[in-house]
Amino acid sequence: MNLEQKRAVVTGGTGALGSAIVQILLAAGATVAVPFHREQDLDRLRDRLALPPHAALIGAQVDLTDEQAVMAYYDQVARDGGGLDMLVNVAGGFAGGKPVHESGWAIWQTQLDLNLKTAVLSCAAAVPHMLARGGGAIVNVGTRTATQSGAKLAAYAASKRAILQLTEALAAELRPHRITANTILPSVIDTPGNRSAMPAANYDAWVPPEAIARVVLFLVGPDARIISGAHVPVYGDA
Repeated sequence: MNLEQKRAVVTGGTGALGSAIVQILLAAGATVAVPFHREQDLDRLRDRLALPPHAALIGAQVDLTDEQAVMAYYDQVARDGGGLDMLVNVAGGFAGGKPVHESGWAIWQTQLDLNLKTAVLSCAAAVPHMLARGGGAIVNVGTRTATQSGAKLAAYAASKRAILQLTEALAAELRPHRITANTILPSVIDTPGNRSAMPAANYDAWVPPEAIARVVLFLVGPDARIISGAHVPVYGDA
């Protein structure tokens, strides 16, 4: 797939899944902008991907829960690169382990801020620039838990379930403007962090981040122009 002359933003691009998505978009020729939390996060991403200094990767420190900062960031990305074509919302976080009656509202608020607010703010800031380009693609990262929740996962599952509703609304609003919006639903991803947290698990059943990144590449590409509002399971046997 040739994505030359295309510009993407990948939130959460310094993490395990995000970095795999950044790598595959760069390999396809896109310029990729990654908002990061700490300066060393971008340095680690460059080292992990073994990127040359001239790679089309642009980093900036941004608080993705700050509405004004997010709007300014997307304006800058579009202004510097002549527009914005793709947004992949990977940023988020997980909190679980307690039943609802033992979970204070602080846990719920944190999950809503990390998983929903970051995606909403980024979509709201990115869409005007895609409208100006005459099209674009949005991929939000949900979770299998959003459709198949379980005990002690309520706050996380609810925040991610809202991502599905967000995606469906975006798809309905943006379909006339040639902008697609889809969600991918991973389960346990085969990352060093997950292996460390679950040393006795069957790693063979987990999905590598690179495999999920290939699905994202398809969804932002020209062959997926007819797909919008979908929630794509990418959990394999996990």
